[in-house]
Amino acid sequence: MPVPYADALDDACTQASEKSSTLLSAPIRFFTQAMLAGAFVGVAVVLMVSTAGPLAAAGSPATKLVQGTVFGIALTLVVFAGAELFTSNNMTMLIGWLRGRANAAQAIGVNLAALIGNFAGSLLFAAIVNASGVLNTSVKGKPPAGAGMIATIVAGKVGATDGQLFWRAVLCNMLVCLGIWMAMRTKNDAAKLVVLFWVLMAFISSGFEHSIANMTIFALAIFQHTATWGQFGHNLLLTVPGNLVGGALVVGLPYAFSSGRRSEAPAEITVPDAAVPVPASAAA
Repeated sequence: MPVPYADALDDACTQASEKSSTLLSAPIRFFTQAMLAGAFVGVAVVLMVSTAGPLAAAGSPATKLVQGTVFGIALTLVVFAGAELFTSNNMTMLIGWLRGRANAAQAIGVNLAALIGNFAGSLLFAAIVNASGVLNTSVKGKPPAGAGMIATIVAGKVGATDGQLFWRAVLCNMLVCLGIWMAMRTKNDAAKLVVLFWVLMAFISSGFEHSIANMTIFALAIFQHTATWGQFGHNLLLTVPGNLVGGALVVGLPYAFSSGRRSEAPAEITVPDAAVPVPASAAA
């Protein structure tokens, strides 16, 4: 049976409180965890184009299915290895704020720090992948399938309208945060893997927009000279707000009110000093 709403909300609130505390007390540690999340999503991007690229080059109808099937490694790494992902924090921090375990400044700070860290991690990971040359490897004289797929994906994103990019980003993070929410509602690790797999398969195969995945995709395309920094920035200006709306308002907001119980910080327990004698009159 799924974990009750109230318990899952308490878990989200605890996470929001811990994230806020970590950012305040150990900002370098928080930023490092955010960089890891950017790199973890980048791993999924590289795996996706490496496995589905040859299928796309051959015109296989299974291309989108394979893309979605392998991308689940992104949230698997984030959840099980532990990292600070901007898109999932959109939901968690709003729940913590609305239920009294974080204030507005903390919610904004955590999301902003995660976004900057994800960006740095994505760019660093993309630079390493580019230096490795794994996406530029050709087989039997054919154009590199991985690099070719990156160029094709970027061309599709650049060709989309502003409204399309925004709403695709809303739909994307609605699914991502539903996956995180469902993972909170189960204590079984196998079940967590299953729900994370399905939501990532849905958003990737459907062609939705994940701002953090786009950071690696556009960075790789820039290194390949098939995209520009201006195109990269334009995409983020639309997909970051879209992801925020999808995760915070579409998922976080309704679930924050799904239980009437307000999450509160545990009350401090004061233990009397056993060394202080108790007067007989008081004992009586």
